[in-house]
Amino acid sequence: MMFQHKKQKLQLNIIALALLMMLTSLLVVISQNANAKNTEISTARQQALYNMVRQDCGSCHGMTLKGGLGSPLNPADLKGKSVDFITLTIMNGRPNTAMPPWNEIVTKQEAKWIAQQLKKGAFK
Repeated sequence: MMFQHKKQKLQLNIIALALLMMLTSLLVVISQNANAKNTEISTARQQALYNMVRQDCGSCHGMTLKGGLGSPLNPADLKGKSVDFITLTIMNGRPNTAMPPWNEIVTKQEAKWIAQQLKKGAFK
């Protein structure tokens, strides 16, 4: 009788452990999905970033981004620069130049989105 009671208790512990593991896995999946959704840039924000690049960046880089006070930002001019390099430049600016840091205006992900769009030539 005592042996059967311990066996049942062990089975219940195994079931509880299995349920705990399934719950933990479910929470991880939910957390990953929530993080993925939080990292997406909304269409409205993309439009605001597009306008910012055309207006604010365009004031130095030229309204057509072909250069001015700042260097040109067209795909051909950015060919040798990685998205990461452009992202860091947007975030941190360029020391000893007129290029300011934009890290208080845009997130790193938004800066990366801008860099990707610049490389594609999307700001025409």
